Amino acid sequence: MFFTLLTSASDVVDEAVKAVDSSFAIESSSVVWERMIELAIKGGEKIIIASIVFGVGKFLVSLIKRLARGMLKRRKIEPGVKSFLMSMLNILLTILLVVSVVGALGVNTTSFAALIASAGVAVGMALSGNLQNFAGGVIILLFKPYKIGDFIDAQSVSGTVREIQIFHTVITTPDNKQIFIPNGSLSSGVITNVNNQERRRVQWAVSVEYGEDCDNVEQTIRDILAEDERVFTDPEPFIALKELGDNGIEFTIRAWAKTSDYWGVFYTTNKRIYDVFNEKGIGFPYPQLTIHKAEQ
Repeated sequence: MFFTLLTSASDVVDEAVKAVDSSFAIESSSVVWERMIELAIKGGEKIIIASIVFGVGKFLVSLIKRLARGMLKRRKIEPGVKSFLMSMLNILLTILLVVSVVGALGVNTTSFAALIASAGVAVGMALSGNLQNFAGGVIILLFKPYKIGDFIDAQSVSGTVREIQIFHTVITTPDNKQIFIPNGSLSSGVITNVNNQERRRVQWAVSVEYGEDCDNVEQTIRDILAEDERVFTDPEPFIALKELGDNGIEFTIRAWAKTSDYWGVFYTTNKRIYDVFNEKGIGFPYPQLTIHKAEQ
């Protein structure tokens, strides 16, 4: 009888323990689900807030850039400086927008900023050449060896300056190719600015046959240059016999014109010299070889 009661009591205890374990498991599962739902709600809220911050930030970035562009235009800032400042402003505003969005997602912006700073140091060491290009861009804007719209010769490239960016200067070649030249090499290299002066000297080399009247040739050339209103009379054109060549007499011709008229004057004068010389019978020399026959 005693053992029977003891067994019954043991069974009751086991059932009570199972009931407690089952109740605890159900309660734990309920707590986990509630926690997951709570985290999902908080995560969703952060994502929604971050999306709103991103949208508003994009609008503000666009607005600030538009206001800055208008302010620079009203102050009549040079196009090169304006392009450089707008490029820098765009990078800074983009970084601020990214930091704001990350902060809205709940990430500690202090830690994030420290991470960006560390990454910036590493990237800066890896991209030291770009830092040199940035410094070169600042030097170009300060000393203005060229500006947007100038035609320059630099780094074995010739073309018109279209844009001065933070790291590069964009040049369009005469055959419409776009070339990006690092500002660092431009600021420390040789630059030939074709448009920097209002006037340029145009130069020709013309050869005539031996036996031609040098005074007549010189006067003919002066008359040709006098016909073109684009050629300056002060200083007056320079014409001189340069050398007695193997095949003919070579004259040097120098005249001054506006920089914008340089190529027009050059090509037009070439054609006029050819036409007028033919009309007056002034001969152009051809490569020739004189052979002397030895007497037997």
